[in-house]
Amino acid sequence: MSDFDLQHHGDREVGEGLVDLAVNVRLPVPPAWLRAELAAALDDLAAYPDSSAAAAAVAVRHGRAVDEVLVTAGAAEAFTLLATALKPRFAVVVHPQFTEPEAALRAAGHSVHRVVLSGDFVLRPELVPEEADLVFVGNPTNPTSVLHPAAALRALIRPGRLLVVDEAFLDAVPGEPESLASQALPGVIVIRSLTKTWGIAGLRAGYVLADPAVIARLRAVQPPWSVSTLAAVAVVACSRPAALAEAGLLASAAVADRAYLVSGLRTLGIEVLGDPRAPFVLICLPEADKVRLRLRESGFAVRRGDTFPGLDTTHLRLAVRDHPTTDSFLTALATALRDVDIT
Repeated sequence: MSDFDLQHHGDREVGEGLVDLAVNVRLPVPPAWLRAELAAALDDLAAYPDSSAAAAAVAVRHGRAVDEVLVTAGAAEAFTLLATALKPRFAVVVHPQFTEPEAALRAAGHSVHRVVLSGDFVLRPELVPEEADLVFVGNPTNPTSVLHPAAALRALIRPGRLLVVDEAFLDAVPGEPESLASQALPGVIVIRSLTKTWGIAGLRAGYVLADPAVIARLRAVQPPWSVSTLAAVAVVACSRPAALAEAGLLASAAVADRAYLVSGLRTLGIEVLGDPRAPFVLICLPEADKVRLRLRESGFAVRRGDTFPGLDTTHLRLAVRDHPTTDSFLTALATALRDVDIT
């Protein structure tokens, strides 16, 4: 499929007994109020699922019409639906970014042109070929943690082009700046995930926001009942004003936790790349692959970077955690750096 292992994700780094800094799910378990709503829905599992209430809740949350919403089994299903429903002549994926969009396109038989960002990893619209009729970009981008300006994204809009913006981590940025989710822009498709903020990666809950014609095309290839009853309940619950307020508090806490991590990394002489805005950071250091293995021996799982197009074995992605976890990790990292003899 590719010269990179596009289907390698952070969960493959995690193992029993390891402290997880490899996966970007913020909470170790869903909050109590969400668990209670999910538990209350267990008696409904004999019936086939219906995601119409979830779609209505998303529409209200973003100020969109309900026919501009498609609820999906996480963002990953959305990428597969797009790759299946669309017939691009020139598909572009802006890298480094989450690899599932390219994996889905390739699995569906499409050729993929990569636009690889470097330096500060900020999107430069002029790098995207004019002939591109399907463009994928993450915002904020996994694994770089860079938040692209909305103006740069809007500069990619063209007649006859579909622009797909993966906003899976946007609710982890206070105030959700630079989001296009609440704007009905021509040719713009926004994908959202609920799994990262609410600790429900195992439930698979997300949605697509787009023009009604695009939503209809995606719905036509979506398997029946792909969104489970519990996932639909989660979408409704996490779209309420109280949940959005709580997400904002979690996002603000993540800012402080990220600053603490970045400060500690820089004290150790580690280069933190870009301007991180999401609850993870990308670092670059010599022998990063050896450091990762040494950290694993010390009980910490981190995300290797060399499976992302545009990155290599000098890169690692680190999830933001609370201060005690970060302190323990930084101590282990300092030891790993000495053991690997990085000078």
